[in-house]
Amino acid sequence: MDPDCELCAADRITEWFHEDELCWVAECEMCAVPMVVWKCHATDPSDELRATLHDRLRIAVGRFYDFEPWIDDNMRSIPTHYHAHARPRDAFYGHGRRLRSGPDLPDD
Repeated sequence: MDPDCELCAADRITEWFHEDELCWVAECEMCAVPMVVWKCHATDPSDELRATLHDRLRIAVGRFYDFEPWIDDNMRSIPTHYHAHARPRDAFYGHGRRLRSGPDLPDD
């Protein structure tokens, strides 16, 4: 945990779609697309963990959005804390894309 990291702070500025012991999924304040944030303040999860995080993100997109995502884990503005965005295949931002509502992700 880094007290100066806004992802570690995990302020609920936008709507959250999921939270568990590994991560949280919420709408990115800047991009208006869902993003998954690893709860560990580090930049390189294992391949297995990265796949799990991306799965959580894809499930949230399927439940709350109506677009086919591509996973973008280029950490542009916060390069010190692993996170990934689910972007629409035909766009970078997601303004106006939210179409669904539904329950939180199931427990594993």
